Amino acid sequence: MLDHKTVEEYVLSMPNAVRDYPFGEEVAVYKVSEKMFALIPEGKSPVRISLKCDPQLSVLLRDKYESVMPGYHLNKKHWNTIIVSGQLPWEEVQALILHSYNLVAGIDTSVPAVE
Repeated sequence: MLDHKTVEEYVLSMPNAVRDYPFGEEVAVYKVSEKMFALIPEGKSPVRISLKCDPQLSVLLRDKYESVMPGYHLNKKHWNTIIVSGQLPWEEVQALILHSYNLVAGIDTSVPAVE
């Protein structure tokens, strides 16, 4: 199981990514160009991460994995919350973090493959 630090380090490795706490100390918000692309509640185990996602991919992921749910306190069509419990391999979580970042940064909106 991955820890908060490992997940956060990967999120912050995205170009120009910054951490902010606009909703208080309980939730770290990660932004690029002043727009949110990831949220991680502090002190949760296993780690939970909310990510922006292509709406069609969101449905596929939710159907396939119990650990992928509609975005907590977010637009359920465009956001998923993932429990980083190991059900979804770390490589897929990384691909979804990159997908979210790219959607928000307007870089490349190609949908990562779901095996």
